[in-house]
Amino acid sequence: MARDLSAFKKEKEEAILEAALRIIKEKGFHRARMSDIAREANISYGLVYHYFKTKDDLFEAILYRWWNSLFQLMKDINEAQSDVPMKLRHIIHYFLDTYQDNPPLVNIFITEISRSTSNLTVDRLEYFKKFMALTEAIMAEGQRNETLRKDFKARYLTYIFLGALEAFVSTMVLADQNIKGNAQKKRIAESILEVFLNGAKIQERKNN
Repeated sequence: MARDLSAFKKEKEEAILEAALRIIKEKGFHRARMSDIAREANISYGLVYHYFKTKDDLFEAILYRWWNSLFQLMKDINEAQSDVPMKLRHIIHYFLDTYQDNPPLVNIFITEISRSTSNLTVDRLEYFKKFMALTEAIMAEGQRNETLRKDFKARYLTYIFLGALEAFVSTMVLADQNIKGNAQKKRIAESILEVFLNGAKIQERKNN
């Protein structure tokens, strides 16, 4: 019986979260109402508040879904015995895979957090800082093993890499362009990685 209740609760929470993704994508966080989300989820207005006390709580649950998956990826990357280009490829694919599988989630991350000062609270900014620090550690690793050039700070390489990735995904989100399959996704990922590595890789010394 307890298992049935737990499954029921999880099912309802998932329905509310999926409805919230669609409504917030359509109307924006500040214009979205809990009544809209309840109607979209086909759940009573009061039941939504049983699971999420406020709209901010619901929004935090959406963001937690994004950050929790991303930080799990970074943990897996750090534990894996893969080279730096492969680690960077995994980061790129996280953004592209998520956008392919769940466009509203990435849309909300870009429009409501990454490019919104009003929703970027101090606590939410800490998530960005943690992610950037983990990415910077990968850049520093690339410099130590001479995969990446050392005349740029690892922090600058991080800004360049994540800036290019975020700008590319943001353009697709704002233009409402979906990824049209795995072949296109692979081309996008390899383009971003190749352009970055060509600028950041160790330059060959020319013999006089």
